[in-house]
Amino acid sequence: MTDAPTSDAAMTYARYLALDALLDCQHPQSDLDDEMLFIIIHQTKELWLKQIIRELQLARAQIRNDALVPAYKALARVSRIQAVMTLSWDVLSTMTPSEYTRFRHVLGPSSGFQSDQFRTVEYLLGLKAAAFLKYQEDRPHAYAAMTEALVSPSIWDEAIAALTRAGFDLPPALLARDWSKPHIFSSEVEGAFLHVYRNPDQYWELYQLAEKLVDLDDAMATWRHKHVLTVERIIGGKTGTGGTSGVNYLSSTVGKRAFPELWSLRTQL
Repeated sequence: MTDAPTSDAAMTYARYLALDALLDCQHPQSDLDDEMLFIIIHQTKELWLKQIIRELQLARAQIRNDALVPAYKALARVSRIQAVMTLSWDVLSTMTPSEYTRFRHVLGPSSGFQSDQFRTVEYLLGLKAAAFLKYQEDRPHAYAAMTEALVSPSIWDEAIAALTRAGFDLPPALLARDWSKPHIFSSEVEGAFLHVYRNPDQYWELYQLAEKLVDLDDAMATWRHKHVLTVERIIGGKTGTGGTSGVNYLSSTVGKRAFPELWSLRTQL
């Protein structure tokens, strides 16, 4: 009788997490310790963005199917991840301007401005701007992922559609439009959610959904603000590596809101 074939080797921590491949992804262009920190901070952010995209896609599908309560978990998880990403700026801030200047030249024209995953997150939230696609023309998979998010309804579009299914009368143009264009503030949407906020017991699921979305906008604004402070602390008013105006450009993004009606209605409550 022959022995039974041996099973595959037992799973290990390193194999499960593909640690050898993961830890071989850092390739500093200098021998400076601070460049390694810079790389790891940004790679970590990209990993978190990957998870955020998954959660937002899940929440969007759940909202589309009127599974609002299950969507709360994914949205809450994104807010927690955003908080962790914001805290990471404090780690990067341990690098002084002099230390960054020593290796900044090796970045060339590369910049976080070019992050396809960050733009995909913005698209999923409803902050649509097709101009960012051009930075991924050399990466077909990234270009395709961004394009899909750009031309599809955002989470905010799906929330607006959920309002109509709950009985609110909204303009048909809000429900069938060119999804690649940014959402334009709608007094009708504001009025509908204002009614929700004034009657939370009647519309509890929509009310809680709205608050979870405000959490996302709040966390995004906090992340942007901390980004501005960190960049100003390290490079001052210098031009960004990607050719942007640096701090001035970043400051201009702090006021972005993916769900503007949820902010404006507060004045009327």
